[in-house]
Amino acid sequence: MAYFTKDYIDFFIELAANNNKDWFDLNRKRYENSVKKPFADFVQVFINHLAKSHPMFKDLTASECIFRINRDIRFSKDKTPYKLMCSAVVAPNGKKSKSIHGVYFEFGPEEVRVYGGVYEIEKDDLFLVREGIAHNLKEFNTLITDKKFVEVFGEIRGERNKIAPKDFKEEAEKQPYILNKQWYFFTKFDAELILKENLLETLDNCFQVGLPLETFFNKFIQRP
Repeated sequence: MAYFTKDYIDFFIELAANNNKDWFDLNRKRYENSVKKPFADFVQVFINHLAKSHPMFKDLTASECIFRINRDIRFSKDKTPYKLMCSAVVAPNGKKSKSIHGVYFEFGPEEVRVYGGVYEIEKDDLFLVREGIAHNLKEFNTLITDKKFVEVFGEIRGERNKIAPKDFKEEAEKQPYILNKQWYFFTKFDAELILKENLLETLDNCFQVGLPLETFFNKFIQRP
């Protein structure tokens, strides 16, 4: 089945040209019917789908995973009040989760983006991940060069130290990803995917392909 109508995409196209509260208030019912509710329904369907084979998602609700459409404009030069997409993170504790077992996705009018891996990490955990990679280089290299991973996500991304930390200088020569401060990966699709019947299967495939690498990271920084 298709989970969204074309008005989901059209709403954001029009919002881009009218990103203000007056326009949004006039189109609020349309937002509720064509954007907010369908997105929440889809997120819950996706959670329930994952929970069939991954009990860690069993009691998760869509409301725990979905980010607000309102932008935080307090420290931004861009004062437009609304995001031009809907986004959610399906992880064991939703938006509050520190677990690496999960998937983040954005549905916008131009593209669908799907992310996994480590994006924000505390200093102590950063050391633990670097140590984990250094002590398990063969396993890590196998995961990041896996054919399916490369086909879907390409490579690991993230900010990197220019100078190797003293504890990892030798290992970093063998594997430069040890210098990273983030280890995330993403892929993108045309926005038309939002309207297609294989949307759920496409996101599920992204989750499954990224899961082995996320499981690797979680061995060192497992969180509830």
